[in-house]
Amino acid sequence: MKKIFVSMLVVFVLICFGAVSFAQGKKVVRERVTTKTAIVTAIDLPNRLVTIKDKDGNITDIRVSREVKNLSKVVVGDQIKVKFYESLAVKMAKPGSSPSISKGQSKVESKPGEKPGGVAANVVIVVATIVEIDPDKTYVKLKGPEGKMAYLLVENPENLENVKVGDQLEVAYTESLAVSVSTVKKSGKK
Repeated sequence: MKKIFVSMLVVFVLICFGAVSFAQGKKVVRERVTTKTAIVTAIDLPNRLVTIKDKDGNITDIRVSREVKNLSKVVVGDQIKVKFYESLAVKMAKPGSSPSISKGQSKVESKPGEKPGGVAANVVIVVATIVEIDPDKTYVKLKGPEGKMAYLLVENPENLENVKVGDQLEVAYTESLAVSVSTVKKSGKK
C-alpha cells in the first residue's frame, strides 16, 4: 500500500504541480484550491443517493457513505458546496534523517440535527534520498523508504548548487475536502 501511495504521490507531483525547486533551508510550496457548487435535484434516502446539478447543467449522482450523518436533513433545492485543497511542500530533510513515510488524518463532522457537512484532511510526508542529479539540473532521482525510485523535476537549477547525491528531501502532500450543505432562500415576489 505504501509503495502505491508513494508512486501516486510522485505522479501527482509531476503532473499536477509541475516542477518545483528547493535548496538548503528553503521550503517550496505549491497549492491549489478547487471549489464547486451544485443544487440538489433528487434524493433517494434508502439507497443514500443524491442527485445534483451544477451551474453548467451537468447532473451527477453521488452515493453518500454511511459515515455521513444527517443525510435526512438534505432536501431538494439545497445547495452543496465542495472545496478541495491540495498542497505539496518540498524541503531538504534534516541531516541524518532516514527514508520514511508517515501519514496523518483528521476529520470534523456536522453536529446532530444540522445539515450534513464537514472537513476531512490527509497528510503524507515522505523522506527520500537523492541518488542522482541530472547534469543539466532539471531533475533529481529519489530513492524512497522502500527502495522505489522516482524523479522530481527541478524548476530552478540554481537551487541545486548546494545539493548533492546522498542528501535527503522531505516531501509533504496535503489534501483536504470541505463539504457544506445550505438551504437556498427563494426570493419571493410581493
